[in-house]
Amino acid sequence: MSSNDALVKDAVVIVAGLFVLFGGGLFVYKKTRGLRNNNPGNIRKGADWVGLAEKQPDPEFATFTDPVYGIRAINRILRTYYKVHGLNTVRGIITRWAPPTENDTESYVQSVAGFLGVDPDEPIDVEAYAAQLTAAIIRHENGVQPYSWALLDRGAKMGWA
Repeated sequence: MSSNDALVKDAVVIVAGLFVLFGGGLFVYKKTRGLRNNNPGNIRKGADWVGLAEKQPDPEFATFTDPVYGIRAINRILRTYYKVHGLNTVRGIITRWAPPTENDTESYVQSVAGFLGVDPDEPIDVEAYAAQLTAAIIRHENGVQPYSWALLDRGAKMGWA
């Protein structure tokens, strides 16, 4: 690569970073299915979730009226995994969330464990890690985690109530 090519590449990265930094990135993020549906965990249809949109345009995944309800739904599922099924490791949770029949589960496990800074097989207090787990799931599902910690925390608290 020539020095001119390297400069052009660096300039593109800087412009893209500024685009995201100053709000333009939200337009790009909205194009992901989970974010477009206010369902950042890509939860399939089937349950009668709080906050479901009246119209459900996606044939497979639920559409919520606001992201907080999609975040709440993630946390209701995490709560069930923990309290009903006894899952308290990243590997246990993610293997159930994203089974190997449909996903690269090991990559997902490593992504979430790395985000949390824990060993995938280390028992964790799932409720205490709820907002961080949610952020890691959203990032893996959508390639980005655009929500504030305040919104993640609010959705987590709603899901664990």
